Amino acid sequence: MKAIRVSEFGEPDVMRLEEVPDPQPGATQVVVRVRAAGVNPVDAYVRGGAHTRRPTLPYTPGSDAGGVVESVGTEVKRFKVGDRVYVRWSLSGTYAELALCEEAHVHPLPERVSFAQGAGVGVPYATAHRALFGRAQARAGETVLVHGASGGVGVAAVQLARAAGMAVVGTGGTREGRELVAREGAHHVLDHRSPDYLEELAGLTDGRGADVILEMLANVNLDRDLGALARFGRVVVIGNRGRIEINPRDGMTREATVHCMSLFNVAPAELDSIHAALVAGLEAGTLRPVVGKELPLAEAARAHREVMEPGSYGKIVLTP
Repeated sequence: MKAIRVSEFGEPDVMRLEEVPDPQPGATQVVVRVRAAGVNPVDAYVRGGAHTRRPTLPYTPGSDAGGVVESVGTEVKRFKVGDRVYVRWSLSGTYAELALCEEAHVHPLPERVSFAQGAGVGVPYATAHRALFGRAQARAGETVLVHGASGGVGVAAVQLARAAGMAVVGTGGTREGRELVAREGAHHVLDHRSPDYLEELAGLTDGRGADVILEMLANVNLDRDLGALARFGRVVVIGNRGRIEINPRDGMTREATVHCMSLFNVAPAELDSIHAALVAGLEAGTLRPVVGKELPLAEAARAHREVMEPGSYGKIVLTP
């Protein structure tokens, strides 16, 4: 089969399309024929050697995919050959024609959801769910600000928060992105490139501020986030690309809390629960992954460059 291989950490061009042996399932494993592989910022951090997780070289990137079950191990009970599925983790990597997975890391993909959309579920939706409900303990009736709401995690957070009865405010840096955020359920959409957008947030909340802020770029926004919270408000740091200086006084006056999160720290049982909720949302239609761009597998380097650019729109996926 064809797969992207990384033999050294570095810039996107270290990724090469190569021929590798087809994976064979062990007793509790599933081989999925990948129809679309999701590209996440964490994939770029790992490939560049900047992440705490450093896989053994050479390796195939990617954890998310949508596809069809190709073969199953002797002890697999939940899936059979031909089933439509999405993958939340792969032992062999998903930037490939075939992906080897443990049965527990594969989930049914409803007919109403395309393979490309399925490739956008694993990391983005699990991250948004964990941030909202696991870390922030967000509740119906609260106001949630989603920074960078037009990207994969942002869209997921908007849909999840809206379905859970929260007042949702999303931000986007482009007109196209803000229109997407509005379509996906945000009650209000702000331009985070405008110097006074957080003053607009204060006006929308009668001066209270947001109960929860989901932060995709903490090194730019965290200091101002603390001043935009309601009393007892919570910030969840989902993404960060550097250091920042903050004024703790803003947090003290509000008795605010800053949470940080990484999916790598989530226990398997909690991930199982999260994905049970996500499958239900996909079946009901309340969760609708948005695909911003589909690229051929051979253009993985381009995908890694674009996923790190500002003004993201939906999900980037690779198609073998």
